[in-house]
Amino acid sequence: MLRHGPYRLFWYSNEQHEPPHVHVDRDLCSAKFWLQPVRLARSMGFGGSELRRLHWLVIEHRLMLLEEWHGYFDDQR
Repeated sequence: MLRHGPYRLFWYSNEQHEPPHVHVDRDLCSAKFWLQPVRLARSMGFGGSELRRLHWLVIEHRLMLLEEWHGYFDDQR
């Protein structure tokens, strides 16, 4: 869905019953951020400073991520 440097932002197609969110992966690290409002849901492997950068990255792209989320999952219902 979106790549930014070493990060891949995406969602799983079977998560339409959850609130809008995005997964962020890099190597073996993974995080999940809710989009309304943007907040960390869970993280594995990322350090605090990197999570803060990811939080701002998600905020920066939030509107586009929400638009794509609703465009994808609203078509699935």
